[in-house]
Amino acid sequence: MNWSWDIFFESFPIIIEGLGITIALTIACYLFALLFGFVWTLLRQIPIKPVRWILLWIMEFIRSTPPLVQLFFIYYAWPMVPVVGMTLDPFTSAVLGLGIHYSTYIGEVYRTGINSVDKGQWEASRALNFSTRRKWTKIILPQAIPPTIPMLGNYLIIMFKEVPLASTIGVVGILAMANNYGADHWRYLEPLTIVAILFLVLSYPSAILVNKLERKFNRRFDKKGAVSND
Repeated sequence: MNWSWDIFFESFPIIIEGLGITIALTIACYLFALLFGFVWTLLRQIPIKPVRWILLWIMEFIRSTPPLVQLFFIYYAWPMVPVVGMTLDPFTSAVLGLGIHYSTYIGEVYRTGINSVDKGQWEASRALNFSTRRKWTKIILPQAIPPTIPMLGNYLIIMFKEVPLASTIGVVGILAMANNYGADHWRYLEPLTIVAILFLVLSYPSAILVNKLERKFNRRFDKKGAVSND
């Protein structure tokens, strides 16, 4: 099959129509994962070992299961679950499936950031008799969040590239638009090439930005480490 620029330019505006849905779904999944990841982090602070073990097992189960299986379960199987089961539209199912899956990874990122805060800062907040809210908002989080920004950026890029999985349950993003065009015209080469180019154009600058942020924060913490060692 030869390359056709006519097909390329004809299918381009059609596929672009799905780009907005792909970006909207990525943002929705990411925000859900950020919020739910924080919930995982807070729950793991509970000082009861059996509760922490159960949470760890649940997180490991979610991480070890392919996100595609979780999407299928939420969209197809959950409505059949007695009492709690309910039917969800494809977009909501995708937000829940991908959001919950990546929240387990983001929860670990938060935990790493919190653990990076020097023990002296925790002791100082206790010595000053800060309330829990003030301790977290004034001392812990301002120091824990900056080191996590590059890792959170990486997960945003990964999630953007995983969002096309949602086309398997009916979310019409750029991949679904390209696939539909290919099925209607028996031409998959040009529309799928456009999808690959769009992902490259959007992902590559983001990856460069994340790398710059990572180097910036690494230099900052290297300086801090050098100062503290001095």
